[in-house]
Amino acid sequence: MQKYRLLRERADGVAPGLDFVEAPDIGNGVLALAHHPDYIRRVSEGELSAAEQKRIGFPWSPGMVERSRRSTGATIGACRAAFDDGVALNLAGGTHHAHAAHGEGFCVFNDAAIAARLMQAERRVSRVAVVDLDVHQGNGTAEILARDDSVFTLSLHGERNYPFVKAVSDLDVGLPDDIADAAYLVALSAALATLFASFSPQLIIFLAGADPHEGDRLGRMKLTLDGLAQRDRMVLEAAHQRRIPVAISMAGGYGRDIDDTIRVHLQTIAIAAEYAARWTMPPAMLATMTQ
Repeated sequence: MQKYRLLRERADGVAPGLDFVEAPDIGNGVLALAHHPDYIRRVSEGELSAAEQKRIGFPWSPGMVERSRRSTGATIGACRAAFDDGVALNLAGGTHHAHAAHGEGFCVFNDAAIAARLMQAERRVSRVAVVDLDVHQGNGTAEILARDDSVFTLSLHGERNYPFVKAVSDLDVGLPDDIADAAYLVALSAALATLFASFSPQLIIFLAGADPHEGDRLGRMKLTLDGLAQRDRMVLEAAHQRRIPVAISMAGGYGRDIDDTIRVHLQTIAIAAEYAARWTMPPAMLATMTQ
């Protein structure tokens, strides 16, 4: 939890004027857009078995339930805000290992899958893309949305990293250990080209994990801070050119030095703020800026 506290404390320093909104505690009906009702009930009432809690990675508590609900609520809020601001962020989220009927990998409820379906239910959009650039494959997201042609799931991840048995996304790009900036960005560029050639999203939910960073304990990749900045700009620029709103969640980050992880996330926030400013910029000024 320290990561999230530090991120909140330092975010204003990289993007002054951010509008912070408390994440709502969402109800069971919204969770049921992606999760089985019995699983939701057992999580809510503390009936998860010891094995299920071990699979998630932390013990059950009322605070765990509220935190998981509010993390999902924050991604929903970011999606709603993105339609007005172009880009909005959840300072947590990215719980992409949560499946329809179980949690795993520190993930209880799948915020991206729930938010995508709620935006459709609210008739804001009909087509959503989940661009998952956490170092680990979004197996829960892929499983929940496997037969849903209205949501495109893209996962760029370490092929030999967790989860060791992968699900099937609409587009999976498995990358080798120790991949560095240049090769990673080539792979991302090709993946985005494939996404936009085959699908026309009206909203992008972007999991901007810090764990591809070279200083991450679990990532096994070698991206620098500059490489991750180029990653974020590549996604946001592709969306901006197509006038697609983007909701960002921070996803994973497990730096040997926690400040490395915080720097990656803060950089994402700063870049997102730049693109949010461009979203509302008068056309003449934007044309001058991009020439």
